[in-house]
Amino acid sequence: MAKIGLFFGSFNPVHIGHLIIANFMATQTDLDKVWLVVSPQNPLKPKKTLARDHDRLHLVRLGIGDNPKIQASNVEFDLPKPSYTIDTLAFLKEKYPDREFALIMGGDNLASLHLWKNYEQILEGYDIYVYKRPSVDLGDRAAHPRVHICEAPMLDISATYIRECIRQGKSVRYLVPDAVWEYLESGTLYRQ
Repeated sequence: MAKIGLFFGSFNPVHIGHLIIANFMATQTDLDKVWLVVSPQNPLKPKKTLARDHDRLHLVRLGIGDNPKIQASNVEFDLPKPSYTIDTLAFLKEKYPDREFALIMGGDNLASLHLWKNYEQILEGYDIYVYKRPSVDLGDRAAHPRVHICEAPMLDISATYIRECIRQGKSVRYLVPDAVWEYLESGTLYRQ
């Protein structure tokens, strides 16, 4: 049974930090594949700064390129909004009974997991692969048998910083994959 790591995010836009983590999880853990799940609306984040769903999905696909171990997913696009992880997991389990799903998240998400809808079900039913974030206390849940702490290489890059650079007309080359950079350079996304 293939084990799929679900890396949820706004990916607004996707950057090399996201892809480094995805590739690390796909190649240095027991996960067979990683899906970058583009979230239409994180219930804990404001929607006004989000680029359109399909634009962000397109950038993720460009960023991944031809890596067979990583793929983009728009599974949440047709699910009720806002998107709750537990509902997406239930949908995927039903749609793909031949696959096992796990979560990939930053230490900050593990620390705030108690705020998630039905977080106890997530913790009991799914493996969670956590990449550490600087100066974030992982709390008691780090010792849970289904939580796997990973020493993935971290880059201090944020999508907020990238959007601000683009708005100011500054280069984001090397902060995003080349194909994403070329697409952003040739269009108006994030410029307003």
